Amino acid sequence: MEDGFSSYSSLYDTSSLLQFCNDDSASATSSMEVTDRIASLEQRVQMQDDEIQLLKSALADVVRRLNLSEEQQAMGSRRGPTKARPMIATLPVRPTVNNGTVLPKKGSSTLPSPAGSGSRKDASPATNKSTVRRANSNEHVGTLTRKDSGDSKGNRTRAGSTGSNSSGKRSDSKQRDPVFNAGMRRVTHCKEEGYVKMFLKGRPVTMFMPKDQVESYSLEARGELPSNKLKLDWVYGYRGRDCRSNLYLLPTGETVYFIASVVVLFNVDEQLQRHYTGHTDDIKCLAVHPDKITIATGQVAGTSSDGKQLAPHVRVWDSVSLNTLQVLGTGFFDRALVCLAFSKSNGGNTLCVVDDSNDHVLSVWDWQREERLAEAKCSNESVFAADFHPTDSNVVVTCGKSHLYFWTLEKGLLVKKQGLFEKQEKPKFVLCVTFAENGDAITGDSSGNILVWGKGTNRISRVIQGAHEGSIFAVCMLRNGTLVSGGKDRRLVSWDGSYQQIQTVEVLESFGPIRTIAEGRGETVLIGTTKNFVLQGSLDGDFIPITQGHTDELWGLAVHPWKPQFLSCGYDRQVCLWDSSTHQLIWTKTLEDTAQSAGFHPSGAVVAVGTQTGRWLVLDTDSKDLVTVHTDGNEQLSVMRYGPDGNFLAIGSHDNYIYIYAVAENGRKYSRVGKCSGHSSFITHLDWSVDSQYLVSNSGDYEILYWIPSVCKQVVSAETTRDIEWFTQTCTLGFQVFGLWPDGSDGTDINAACRSNSKTLLVTGDDFGKVHLFSYPCSQFRAPSHIYRGHSSHVTNVSFLYDDSYLVSTGGKDMSVLQWRIV
Repeated sequence: MEDGFSSYSSLYDTSSLLQFCNDDSASATSSMEVTDRIASLEQRVQMQDDEIQLLKSALADVVRRLNLSEEQQAMGSRRGPTKARPMIATLPVRPTVNNGTVLPKKGSSTLPSPAGSGSRKDASPATNKSTVRRANSNEHVGTLTRKDSGDSKGNRTRAGSTGSNSSGKRSDSKQRDPVFNAGMRRVTHCKEEGYVKMFLKGRPVTMFMPKDQVESYSLEARGELPSNKLKLDWVYGYRGRDCRSNLYLLPTGETVYFIASVVVLFNVDEQLQRHYTGHTDDIKCLAVHPDKITIATGQVAGTSSDGKQLAPHVRVWDSVSLNTLQVLGTGFFDRALVCLAFSKSNGGNTLCVVDDSNDHVLSVWDWQREERLAEAKCSNESVFAADFHPTDSNVVVTCGKSHLYFWTLEKGLLVKKQGLFEKQEKPKFVLCVTFAENGDAITGDSSGNILVWGKGTNRISRVIQGAHEGSIFAVCMLRNGTLVSGGKDRRLVSWDGSYQQIQTVEVLESFGPIRTIAEGRGETVLIGTTKNFVLQGSLDGDFIPITQGHTDELWGLAVHPWKPQFLSCGYDRQVCLWDSSTHQLIWTKTLEDTAQSAGFHPSGAVVAVGTQTGRWLVLDTDSKDLVTVHTDGNEQLSVMRYGPDGNFLAIGSHDNYIYIYAVAENGRKYSRVGKCSGHSSFITHLDWSVDSQYLVSNSGDYEILYWIPSVCKQVVSAETTRDIEWFTQTCTLGFQVFGLWPDGSDGTDINAACRSNSKTLLVTGDDFGKVHLFSYPCSQFRAPSHIYRGHSSHVTNVSFLYDDSYLVSTGGKDMSVLQWRIV
């Protein structure tokens, strides 16, 4: 036993750590610069963290060795009494799969993957992955979040050298294996044992190949691009929760709006969508040119997959051809664009833009010449709307928190006049603005009042006191001179030319408050709501949803085993079943807890949904009725996976366990078998074997473990597991899929993977909003892929439909569901 422990001590030299600990160069009395002291302290912390991780690993591996020893002694005792042997000698002679590493012959010292016990993806500190939004990409990393390049390099060197010792005494007598280095990922191939070893952030991940590939496999061979490609077919969802004035009807009959980084042009009558996909990140604002063909959209700043900053900018594009005409303001705007408007009286030649910098800079552009005509600091408070005067292209009105400004463009300068509220109590927020036919400006505010401002003045000419209960989010002037207002009270109110109320319509509470209003065909009106619905109706009738989606971060995705249907669920506590053929919502159900994962029973009769609290429930697919509820632990359930024969359900939890349930009566009766214990970090992915006899799992610290779920026992023999045929391939670690990992990956970039049912394609979703399509198997280093944009947040899940006709992907914070056609 002492030998076992001592073997670990040789793997990690703590002398450098002690030297650091005894060094007072980083103390307050040191002559070092503050930044150097901080860097030194960070290095110390990193080294201490590494040592703690290694100690955890050593302890975890000792426990496993003890378990193996006890099992073998128990087997030996059944065969009859034997001589007592030391523990190390009872370990298996052949290599075994354990903790994602190879245990060499005769107990030579080996370092397993460092344990990340207790670390969870949703509990990590924000990192420098993105300045604007991608803190969400690392919310789910825990202690495994990437450090800056300096720390990563140091960590990689130490852990990498430790892992390389796993070759032990064999390395001197054997020819060196091929090695590829790529950033934080190092890949080696051992032909003798038939495995490939990859290092993710310095941690070794050993993947055994099938026996029939041991002789023929070459790490140097190049992977092939798949012959198939993806084409964006349908976008589910709308961004109304935090965006305004982003809904319009075009003369083509298409409703235009956006979600994530996609602008959707939706023909409701023909049930067809077209998509403008020129943006690289979240779209925040939209404006339609007076010609009703040209459209401008503005996006936020972002970060590319290689860490480069993507500047916020405006794209002006043609809604017929979907071709980009101009890209404006790259390098000028800061953070994001919040307001856009085309001029109306000069043929739409100018475009006003407000960005999201501290000063919320207002700029006016000759967009066809890409020339900035003027700029001015608008306000250090939020700006909600900006628009040109309908008859004077030199006048712009902006409004927001505690302000209403009238701007005049004079000789290249923007001159500001503040709106005077005088006797009228000044509202906290002026939320929206439009114009009457005579040129008067009309505003709606947080006090529920509509104010009319005389043309050419900055004074109030008319007040509609208490037009709404609570904030007025939108005002819209119809072609016939009717003013329509809507707000937090969910009421849509119409007003005549004298500002007398005509009628009121209240939308259902489930649709949420009215965020934006647009004029439709004839008497119809379009409404965007804060709960991400697009409604269509008339001022004297009911409103029905034409588009709807989730309202919070989205993680759960499950596809029906034999119908063109899929289910999505997320932090908004909504479970939604969709028809991929008609693109319609079949049903939605509200849960008590935030949802994290889902999985269909092979019969399709029921679907299991896992939550963030350890509770999971089973719903009837047809009626959405609750079948049963269970609780396992108190942490989030990341994976819900039924066995192919439907007799077992495996549940992967953030408490490091896999809970196994026996399933009867076509998914309606459940009895707990036990839990699989052995992972030292949270469970990320699970897959069943074709015969439902085995289970493979991945965890947050890059372990690959195998199980016999019917008895909750771990399988440690590589000879047993290497030729197992897997029913699905959602695990991101394994010989058949290791090529999906990009250069420089830290092991957290890939959130989800899915193999097609034809076993020819593999798709992944990453932290940079990209969907990648690979050929399957994907077992070559640096495998090439087709890359697709559309999501603006981390892609949390991907899955092929049962017949491989479509692929479905879910965005995290962008709350979108994208459906891709396989072509």
